[in-house]
Amino acid sequence: MNIQAMMKQAQKLQKDMMEAKNEIDNQTFIGKSSFVTVEAKGNKTITKIKIDTDEISKDDIEMLEDLIMVAVNDVMQQIDKQTDEKMGKYTQGLPGLF
Repeated sequence: MNIQAMMKQAQKLQKDMMEAKNEIDNQTFIGKSSFVTVEAKGNKTITKIKIDTDEISKDDIEMLEDLIMVAVNDVMQQIDKQTDEKMGKYTQGLPGLF
């Protein structure tokens, strides 16, 4: 294989990787914990936190903080899993690239 063909192949791989990453970045993920819902984009930007206030009293603030933490961690794990699934074919042997 000549160098020009290798460069074209590398450019195509790079383009495919960026398209997959953009797809993940624009996808919305939802994490839930009891009456707390967290939405985030694939780039790990939290876009919405919803609390079902009918289910909570003012005395439950500490529990609410814990539920938010669980919901945020849930949505981040979903993003990481999706990123690993879609980007793994490009990053085998290169952990932590995305």
